[in-house]
Amino acid sequence: MRHQIQRLLQTGAVAAFAVFGAHPAFAEVELLMIEEDGCIWCARWDAEVAAAYPKTPEGQAAPLRRVDIRAPLPADLDLASRPRLTPTFILVDDGVELSRIEGYPGEDFFWPLLGEMLTDAQVSLDTETTRSGGTE
Repeated sequence: MRHQIQRLLQTGAVAAFAVFGAHPAFAEVELLMIEEDGCIWCARWDAEVAAAYPKTPEGQAAPLRRVDIRAPLPADLDLASRPRLTPTFILVDDGVELSRIEGYPGEDFFWPLLGEMLTDAQVSLDTETTRSGGTE
């Protein structure tokens, strides 16, 4: 009986390691999009970027999370200041603000600005994914 209990405990420890210990604890990096209904620049970002974003290296590294500017800020966010205009894009790491882009300057400027934010935050990108969603 004692050996059965030891074996069960060992098996449980191995299973726990396989589930929890095999994956390093990574901080969760997200890109917040602070938006509101009727925002024409939010709509423009949606038209130009939104569909492709989750398929890009940037979108894989920092998944998008939308937050309504008029709603209370989610409790898990620790921002430098409350966003005042839409859209505002805020890069967060475990809910803590790292940097932000206020406004949407158009697709040609958005990608380089976002890339700079990710580089400054030392977020690595999966460069085998392209902005069209395929692989290179």
